[in-house]
Amino acid sequence: MGEHQNVDTDEALEELLAFIREARGFDFTGYKRSTLGRRVHKRMNDVGIRSYTDYQDLLETSAEEFGALFNTILINVTSVFRDPEAWTFLQREVVPELLTDTPPDQEIRVWSAGCSSGEEAYSLAVMFAESLGLEECLRRVKIYATDVDEEALRDARSGLYTAKSLEPLAPELREKYFEQNGAQFSFRPDLRRRVIFGRHDITRDAPISRLDLLICRNTLMYFNVEAQTQIVDRFHFALREGGFLFLGKAEMLLNDADRFEVVSMRQRIFKRRAGDAGVPYHPAPLKIRAGTGPELHSVARTRQLRDLVLDAGPTPSIAIDGDGLVVVINSQARVQFGLTAGDIGRPFQDLEVSYRPVELRSLIDQSTHERRTLRVNRVERRVGEEFQHFDITIQPLSGPSGLYVATMISFTDVTVATQLKSEVKRVREDLETAYEELQSTNEELETTNEELQSSIEELETTNEELQSTNEELETTNEELQSGNEELETMNEEMRIRTEELDEARAFLEGVLTSIAAGVVVLDSKLKVKSWNRGAVNLWGLRADEVLNEQFFTLDFGLPTDVLQPMVQRCLESRKSSGPVGVEALSRIGRPITCDVFCSPFDGHNGGVVLMMEESRSDSPG
Repeated sequence: MGEHQNVDTDEALEELLAFIREARGFDFTGYKRSTLGRRVHKRMNDVGIRSYTDYQDLLETSAEEFGALFNTILINVTSVFRDPEAWTFLQREVVPELLTDTPPDQEIRVWSAGCSSGEEAYSLAVMFAESLGLEECLRRVKIYATDVDEEALRDARSGLYTAKSLEPLAPELREKYFEQNGAQFSFRPDLRRRVIFGRHDITRDAPISRLDLLICRNTLMYFNVEAQTQIVDRFHFALREGGFLFLGKAEMLLNDADRFEVVSMRQRIFKRRAGDAGVPYHPAPLKIRAGTGPELHSVARTRQLRDLVLDAGPTPSIAIDGDGLVVVINSQARVQFGLTAGDIGRPFQDLEVSYRPVELRSLIDQSTHERRTLRVNRVERRVGEEFQHFDITIQPLSGPSGLYVATMISFTDVTVATQLKSEVKRVREDLETAYEELQSTNEELETTNEELQSSIEELETTNEELQSTNEELETTNEELQSGNEELETMNEEMRIRTEELDEARAFLEGVLTSIAAGVVVLDSKLKVKSWNRGAVNLWGLRADEVLNEQFFTLDFGLPTDVLQPMVQRCLESRKSSGPVGVEALSRIGRPITCDVFCSPFDGHNGGVVLMMEESRSDSPG
């Protein structure tokens, strides 16, 4: 019974996500369902709704609820130079190498993906200004900062921050790069112009290319594995060979060693390897007829200018070729109908705009067959709680030979004109009825006087109710303040706990490293989970070469098959055994007798601990 209810809940969540994508163009299907479920449930609890179906009904009737839901899902957590240790490593180790590999006259291109309210982008500007000098930074560095949250982008573009939000910044840097503006601080204007903010969905939109540095911190962790793979493919395409990728602490590229070299796993900094192996993302190439020299440049430039003019047109326009494939979607059409550049090349019939708000496919066939322009006036389209009206033009296009080559569909927004016409009609009808109503006004006035007296009494009652509501709101505000203080206390406790765990981990690693003998920890499946410095010195294998490998398949100076019976007995009996003397070869090829002790490991999921040291009788001297 409980499993069936969970399935129904999952299906209802998928239906809600599909509705959000169709109604507002926000595609959350690539996000982790556990995270989405928590964020949506939080918003549902805030409005007192228990089921996804009821919450979808609320979204259909309330445009404001969309904004509240998006702010809840798109968690904007950021600060200036967040995680200072990672930024210090980036500035001291990565940026100098980046600058060395970049010619002095070449532009340095940086992308902050998921920039939230802008602190990360401005941190990049400060870092490069300090590394290059302000004048050189203004001349060469261009920073692209993108996010899917328009509200966060508005805050980022203002460049205004409170003194508290700038506390991680050194006082001399704050004085150098921020100007006090009342109670807030604004980022210096000349450097601000080198930061370009824009809306961008990393799961759908084409990536920015030829990047020297790409920062996307604590964003991938909200997506499922499939979406993460697609995003990393885009990032790999976006980076030049040798370009750097900077991720958050919760993110790493464990399965991309062929494409990304680890610069610092601790700081989550990676470098794109040379070559194109494993790159599945290829942007559509610009097709230009064969030619050379100035002719080729002129054709490309003319076509580029023509495409820019069409894309900047004030009227939403879509072009379809003779095979029914979309070949042009201008900027206004992408904004108006939630389309992207990725829809170019798709069959027109697969797009929602082909059948909503009006069936266009049959009109295209008619226009093509009759070789004439068709117009459909005042087509109504519903967007949330609002209505739009369009005059749609379907125009067949012919090539120089007179043969049909494509169809251009243009949408002219006549919402205001339609509303004015409707309003004029309504006013005319109101005026016609007004004269009749005036005849009975005198009689109604007497009745109205009595009703006004009753209304005054009702208003007095309402005033008392409002007073009571105001008191309840004040109580709620105090409760929220108390809850906030509790959350701050919990956050501080978690920070202290994290520091204690880090200290304990460092202590244990130090103890293990300090043991002169070779210490190897195997899990219950006999895979290597720890390989200390003594084991490295004894056998010559580094820890990164053996971790998570089957111990008894490793090829080194110790014949491990001799130890299998002892290890198996230890796993079954959970008792220590040894030492067992094994004839082996040290890392330098010298014959030795190695004493091996085996003890049960009481850690996570069990296992054994092997301690190996050279027999004293074999030791020189």
